[in-house]
Amino acid sequence: MSDLKYWVALDAIGGLGRVRFGLIETFFPSMEDAWRADRSELRAAGLDEWTCRRIAERRQRVDPDSLMAVVEEHGIHVYTWRDPGYPGPLAEIEDRPPVLFVKGQLTDSDRWSIAVVGTRRATPYGRQVAEQMSTGLSRNGITIVSGLARGIDAIAHRAALQCGGRTVAVLACGLDMMYPPEHLRLAQAITEQGALVSEYPPGTEPRGEYFPRRNRILSGLSLGVLVVEGDVKSGALITARQALEQNREVFSVPGSIYSDASRGTNSLIKDSAAKLVLSVDDILEELNLTMAAHQLEMKELLPSDASESALLEHLSLEPRHIDEVRRSAGLEISEVSSTLAMLELKGLVRQVGTMNYVRTH
Repeated sequence: MSDLKYWVALDAIGGLGRVRFGLIETFFPSMEDAWRADRSELRAAGLDEWTCRRIAERRQRVDPDSLMAVVEEHGIHVYTWRDPGYPGPLAEIEDRPPVLFVKGQLTDSDRWSIAVVGTRRATPYGRQVAEQMSTGLSRNGITIVSGLARGIDAIAHRAALQCGGRTVAVLACGLDMMYPPEHLRLAQAITEQGALVSEYPPGTEPRGEYFPRRNRILSGLSLGVLVVEGDVKSGALITARQALEQNREVFSVPGSIYSDASRGTNSLIKDSAAKLVLSVDDILEELNLTMAAHQLEMKELLPSDASESALLEHLSLEPRHIDEVRRSAGLEISEVSSTLAMLELKGLVRQVGTMNYVRTH
């Protein structure tokens, strides 16, 4: 998109939102035209006087080229709500962000996502449940979405990473920053097995009012929201309410009636705002997500890299000794051994006799 930098620049002005961006997009031939428009033209687009004044004043402090240079420097991808790469589930919500910043990669498989949220002051029980649920969902091909906050969020992200699953973190600041700062290494790991996502352009520092708004993206990216622990005023319950407004399923883990950390989750269940969850299967069955696990299983039956594919070409339904395979493939014995072990785990080869291997199909 040739005027992408003007989408980003207008977004950096702040306060425009879905409705005002819609008016701008409808009236002006391009975002560059909107960026260069005077106040009378902005008023003609249907924008109120406050917005016209805000754009006219703030664009004096925003340089589209410099802003895009920062985006590129930090390896950030930009998607507008008109781009094919914009997440489908998020596009369905009413208050979708016009511009989305992504570091890492969003994939088609992320349409199977569950947001796992909860208190920053997790109890041992909450930590155990968050890890168990996130691990189980990940092993069933579900992407774990959370907010990279301390407590339940970080536990959910780490559990997904540790079992080789995908995870997406939604931030309440620009992707050139990190909050909380101690999660920098975790964020870097997430970009390798998922993505960091924000509606805020680079240079945006975290502010208190950004976190509740961030939560609508958490639920918007997901098929459902799992609340592990949270008091009645917890941000996790804000996410749950937004999920309900977005017609997403809400799940809640019951906890002790004596624990403040479970007052919110128990209340959701009591008020029939959330479905009680005792296991991962409860979520999979409710959302009919067993197909995600099946498709993941089928995907894992395929060789995942060039070494595995190359080695399979030197195997057949007739047994071949590992030394013969090594000579035929022209590889080091260490690489052949490790690759055969991985293929055996995937069920693509089988060892028959001493160091002899056959393809299974």
